[in-house]
Amino acid sequence: IWVTLGRPRSEVLMRGEIIHASQATADVNLDAQVCIVGSGAGGGVLAMRLAQAGLRVVMLEAGPYVTKEAFTLREEDAYPLLYQDRGTRVTGDGSMTVMQGRSVGGGTTVNWTTCYRTPEHVLDHWAKVHGIKGLTSAVLEPHFEAVEQRLNIHQWPAEAANANNRKLLDGAGKLGWQVAATHRNVRGCANSGYCGMGCPIDAKQSMHVTTLADALDAGLILVADCPVQRIETKGNKAVSVLAQAQRRDDALPKGVKVTVRAEQIVVSAGALNGPALLLRSDLNPSGAVGKRTFLHPVVCVLGRYEEAVQGFYGAPQSIASHQFAKADAGEMGFFFETAPVHPMLAASVLPSLGEQAQDVLANLAHFGALIALHIDGFLPGDEGGTVSLRPGGLPKLDYPISGALARAMRHSHRRLAELTFAAGAQWALSLHADTLRMNSADDINQLENRDYGAFEHAIFSAHQMGGCAMGTVVDEQFKLKGMDNIFVVDGSVLPTALGVNPSQTIYGLAHLAAEPIASQFQKSL
Repeated sequence: IWVTLGRPRSEVLMRGEIIHASQATADVNLDAQVCIVGSGAGGGVLAMRLAQAGLRVVMLEAGPYVTKEAFTLREEDAYPLLYQDRGTRVTGDGSMTVMQGRSVGGGTTVNWTTCYRTPEHVLDHWAKVHGIKGLTSAVLEPHFEAVEQRLNIHQWPAEAANANNRKLLDGAGKLGWQVAATHRNVRGCANSGYCGMGCPIDAKQSMHVTTLADALDAGLILVADCPVQRIETKGNKAVSVLAQAQRRDDALPKGVKVTVRAEQIVVSAGALNGPALLLRSDLNPSGAVGKRTFLHPVVCVLGRYEEAVQGFYGAPQSIASHQFAKADAGEMGFFFETAPVHPMLAASVLPSLGEQAQDVLANLAHFGALIALHIDGFLPGDEGGTVSLRPGGLPKLDYPISGALARAMRHSHRRLAELTFAAGAQWALSLHADTLRMNSADDINQLENRDYGAFEHAIFSAHQMGGCAMGTVVDEQFKLKGMDNIFVVDGSVLPTALGVNPSQTIYGLAHLAAEPIASQFQKSL
């Protein structure tokens, strides 16, 4: 069953094919040299390199293939269409919201475009503590350069920062803290501010616009609306990937099966869905699949300003501060960024109801949001979270709040409040269940009377890492230990969090991972 893009062949400038499994009326059976599960930052870059090397590549994506025409800039449309669990994914106990993409392009379709190379001290830590000697700056340099060129990753001008990001820039500057403009993967950006809902002008250089377009031009077969159920194996060798076509409108299975027989299989399904797939497939030779999952847990303080901030417009993240990224011994570091304040997103984080929530939403244009992202995975004994299976096989993420993380959240709340007032806020609001309104900097000390941790205040994650850690679950060639022909190429291979946004690290690692996979077919890249 071959279903093309739904427009005349003369308009399809690709030699590959896109199969919308939601439209298929009979089972689909495909053969490939390489089958890639997942189309995000890892799978997208990998598919480009392998297809351009002349390999026959089939990619399976659980979510839909959608383009800029479907990006309405409305949250009520974007969350059901583009996010895991329609934007309602949470940790096992429900204490933390987990934002993940779910469409062709994965998280790159909905992320806020912030890009960083892997910090040198992180690579050093991996070598020293986790025994990963092959990932050095020198090794990664050409791969970072390649993805920076293809994805147009450049530093966003600080003067172009929206008012929400300028609050971070101004506040950190007044306090004497480190602060700088971020790098973004955009081309012709209109600075609209709706990155999280899919770019309506294809300025964001997400995978479906860039690397997957390249891969399709080189012959990729991409199957969308197609959640993978299991990898079938014989002994230490995978033989096929079994998937189920899904209806687009209600995300329910439709009875059509998709089977891909492949010589090499790559799991690029992300740090939650990837480990879950391996566990469903009884592929856990190391016993560590799903363990050491890290989230950069996020907390937020809102600032109310006299002037309009309009944090729903402009590049969502263009300024960051890493002043507190390197913490004292035994403590957890964190870094500062901003979050956009679109109505549904803002309403979802407010713990309060009634007049207070009404006041915030009625005056949303005057609120800015500063966030702290906590750097998990570096302290002795900090194991992060664990991915297991729910009844029926969907991923379940348990993420206990450690004492070190709770202390870091207490510290970061205070620093966020200091930033907010330094930036000129009239008053600030913590997102505790028992919400604290601070009318001036003199009230910041009241944060010491609040509790920190699960259900004490809003906690989020938009960065999921680990679960198939390199050195434990996969080797330095990205191959699943104990198996002959299964690779893992995505953020799940990271042995710790990064302390920076992970997208460019994943792009670079995927660019590198193409080499050992291509070598299985005597192909050089």
